[in-house]
Amino acid sequence: MKRLLWLGVGLAVGALVVRKMTQKANEFTPSGIATSLSQSAGGLVESMRSFVDDVRTAAAERENQINQAFAEGELYDDGLDAPEGNR
Repeated sequence: MKRLLWLGVGLAVGALVVRKMTQKANEFTPSGIATSLSQSAGGLVESMRSFVDDVRTAAAERENQINQAFAEGELYDDGLDAPEGNR
């Protein structure tokens, strides 16, 4: 009975190993590489899109701050002193 149990365990482990090896081998075929590259490129495009959106949002916020300060008649320069000739 023990031998049948270990035979079953061995067959199950062997089947899992063969399945994983087949999956890994398929990743290195031309179609597997193409799929991997397309997924990576899609992720890169999405990251760039997110970055551009963040930059646009920050620029719009800064522009609103500057416009508000200008409307209130304030010099809005983050505390930087202007040169003597520009005052």
